[in-house]
Amino acid sequence: MIRSTVKELFAGGKLNEAVLLKGWVRTRRGNKKVAFIAINDGTTIHNMQVVADAEKFPEALLKQVTTGCSLSVKGRLVESLGKGQQVEIHAESIELLGACDPEVYPLQKKGHSFEFLREIAHLRFRTNTFGAVFRIRHALSFAIHKYFNDKGFYYLHTPIITASDAEGAGAMFRVTTLDLVDPPRDDQGKIDFGQDFFGRSTNLTVSGQLEGELGALALSSIYTFGPTFRAENSNTPRHVAEFWMIEPEMAFYDIDDNMDLAEDFLKYLVRYALDHCKDDLDFLNNMIDKELLERLQFILENDFVRISYTEAIELLEKSGKQFEFPVGWGADLQAEHERYLVEQEFKKPVILTGYPSEIKSFYMKQNEDGKTVRAMDVLFPKIGEIIGGSQREENHEKLLKRMREMEIPEEELWWYLDTRKFGTVEHSGFGLGFERLLMFVTGMSNIRDVIPFPRTPKSAEF
Repeated sequence: MIRSTVKELFAGGKLNEAVLLKGWVRTRRGNKKVAFIAINDGTTIHNMQVVADAEKFPEALLKQVTTGCSLSVKGRLVESLGKGQQVEIHAESIELLGACDPEVYPLQKKGHSFEFLREIAHLRFRTNTFGAVFRIRHALSFAIHKYFNDKGFYYLHTPIITASDAEGAGAMFRVTTLDLVDPPRDDQGKIDFGQDFFGRSTNLTVSGQLEGELGALALSSIYTFGPTFRAENSNTPRHVAEFWMIEPEMAFYDIDDNMDLAEDFLKYLVRYALDHCKDDLDFLNNMIDKELLERLQFILENDFVRISYTEAIELLEKSGKQFEFPVGWGADLQAEHERYLVEQEFKKPVILTGYPSEIKSFYMKQNEDGKTVRAMDVLFPKIGEIIGGSQREENHEKLLKRMREMEIPEEELWWYLDTRKFGTVEHSGFGLGFERLLMFVTGMSNIRDVIPFPRTPKSAEF
């Protein structure tokens, strides 16, 4: 007999049909005559109720049916007389696949804090909340590939090990095979990375953007979707050391084309989640964030407001609101400023453009005013910045001058500069932190709870 999943049985199981179901027990209740066993196999938020006539099964077997154990059940799918489910299985045979000692199993039927569940991340997938979160994570991963594939983009695998620092921030994890106790040293006593595996100093990537640009300048439109790393000692609900980024790069796109794509992309992903993850979103809306579905609809129903950084600063200064971080032209906006613009000033998603060049990266297209660049940040309610991007500087002389001003070593990025010498074109791109998106779509307030195994300072468990 072929195994059916809980999701399949709820979606299209035929009444009075013999079925085989395997899964993990969530709860068991009943009396001496009958046992009601709730089984979940991870395919849906809903449990399948299995009804077991106590006379048909050995007492010793039913005693082992405890929360957390795994079962194989053969029986008949029938209409349920109980509330909350349309169908149930009347068991004809039950096989214990894996016992679970209720005295030590940490996921008993009670509420658990997210902090506690992070300590047992190997088991938290079995809870309703994390089952829902990671099913949504899968759905949106698929949706990202579908969106770009349907638009004619090419998926480019950019390197995880790199010698370049795309952001110029220096917060990178070093990759080395050198002896850490007694590394080779040069004449000046410095570590000689020339003897390392790659013959030079290398790190884990902070972004696939620079390599993505190379692909776009031949294939027209590409996207990357992979892990990125930041060695920042940030213990906040918005930061982890390892996360996933989606980074499209498009030749022949200016900043307006870039903003159009970002808005369309975000609306597509939100719509996909609402269309394909209804049960999980309903659960999260009821149990985690009562305004979740309303916020998701808010994104779909509103055009994004587009204003300049300068206009945003003026609005913030005139607001009369006392911010924790001071507001002034030239200062980078903080989450509190971004959320004020979205949630109070416009009550719509906002895209900011025209940032001061001093607070943005070297590769951004310089405006004619000599002070600002064609950067863009997309701001969402509750979360602030969710996308950052720009039109890239395609002029070789301007790019080289900017690199020198910011002390970016041009000899290490000779290949990047080459693209500005051989058939240069205007091009643009942006980056979307996948976990930030998931926080918005699921209503979870901590980034550690939307990635399976979070990597944070002093923590690399599992």
